[in-house]
Amino acid sequence: MRAHRSAPAPATRLRLTLRGRRVLAGLAAAPVVAAIGFGALSGGAALASRADSAPAGTFDTVTVSAGDSLWEIAETVAPEADPRDVVDEILHLNQLRDGVIAAGQQLAIPAAYSTAG
Repeated sequence: MRAHRSAPAPATRLRLTLRGRRVLAGLAAAPVVAAIGFGALSGGAALASRADSAPAGTFDTVTVSAGDSLWEIAETVAPEADPRDVVDEILHLNQLRDGVIAAGQQLAIPAAYSTAG
């Protein structure tokens, strides 16, 4: 008697329907969306707790008046210093990305340029 050999099973390709592709894409994107949402919701707390921020008592504040610029504020609080350096320190201390300021805004001024000291 001869042993009967069965034919190998045909290989099948995985085919996804449009709905299946959408579900797979949604599952793949879910961690990214969750991470972005978490970052957006906790972004303010992260900035407030940054290790490189200035310790309390190392700066004074000034209120921006209408028409003020960072350059004018730098010249006012530190007339003897290079305004470029003062503007850079104000930007860093206040964690500003650009030099745009608004009237009524409170800006931290480094204590090195304090008028009280």
